[in-house]
Amino acid sequence: MTLFLSLSSDLAVQKAAEELRQWGRSRQGLGVALIYGPVSAEDRLYHAKCPVEQRSVTALAEALEEIGARWKVLDPCEPDFIMDLVGYDVALSNLHGPYGEDGRLQGLLDYLRVPYCGSGVGASAVAADKILCKRVMLTLGVPTPGWEVWAGGPANWNGRSVMVKPPFGGSSVGMSLVRDPADFPGALADAAGGEGAAVLVEEYVSGTPLTVGLLELPGGSVVAFPPLATEAAEAEFYDADTKLDVDSRGTVSVLAAELAPDVLDKITRDARTLWDGIGLRGSARIDFILTGGDEPYVLEVNSTPGMSRDSNFAVGAAMAGLTHTDVVLAMLHEALTRPPYDVPLPTPVFAGPTLTREAVVSP
Repeated sequence: MTLFLSLSSDLAVQKAAEELRQWGRSRQGLGVALIYGPVSAEDRLYHAKCPVEQRSVTALAEALEEIGARWKVLDPCEPDFIMDLVGYDVALSNLHGPYGEDGRLQGLLDYLRVPYCGSGVGASAVAADKILCKRVMLTLGVPTPGWEVWAGGPANWNGRSVMVKPPFGGSSVGMSLVRDPADFPGALADAAGGEGAAVLVEEYVSGTPLTVGLLELPGGSVVAFPPLATEAAEAEFYDADTKLDVDSRGTVSVLAAELAPDVLDKITRDARTLWDGIGLRGSARIDFILTGGDEPYVLEVNSTPGMSRDSNFAVGAAMAGLTHTDVVLAMLHEALTRPPYDVPLPTPVFAGPTLTREAVVSP
């Protein structure tokens, strides 16, 4: 069973941070494939709208420079992606949405025997699929807003406001808050996309959005960051443009959530239950909504949190006493000390010279 550090475990977290820094100093020249490219709709939106200096890939590259890693951004959309990938010791993915976050990339990396940061195939697939994740929440007894699945046909309006969500993808891309039944069919069609995918129709619960980051530290312990409260001042909900802050209006406030002890206990309990129940690894972020009656409901699980300098995950880490570079070191450490995926499959052979990875000895 996972050892979770309490929010008051300052000394344990700082001890782990110092261990990570020492480990990083012994890994100068570590080869890190930083995977990033406009694969999913979510990543294409970021690629098109988010200024370079605000992107997660920029912050991650700066952290890798500080660590002293040998790194390169590898784009899965390029034909040399796999050939380049096997020349590195570990993969750090900054892809979100389908392919990068749903288990497909993780399965490729397992086959290629390239260690990678974050959750494996199964946990990534569950967290990325909003409908499947809802079913798992119910199985685990984690409270979540009521929901149903629309898979085509007549749209039955139940008379209450709903959130209409595509089953895959993040950053609220394709998501709609529907208050008027006349808008319901259009929202369903938008969320289903050209492929006519099943759509999650979730009861709209008003309240304060909260987010909790979790990070795996040396020894397998996991620290839950202090919950953050987010508020979008100029939007009905925390939508894609608000998250991107494309107009740099600063319309989102992110503050430490002021919670009663029993509410904090509920939130951290649910976050821990999902970490173990889904089988998450490395890092994750759990998003909640807190009602006016102080009842928290889980909305989503993110197995690849955004890692820009000002991201909710980075802000939460700082509140726990960890720098952005500490977080990157923790992710790399977990990937390289995890038992390797090792089954009787052939080592892939490529046309041209065969590239081999430098052996990394676990501490």
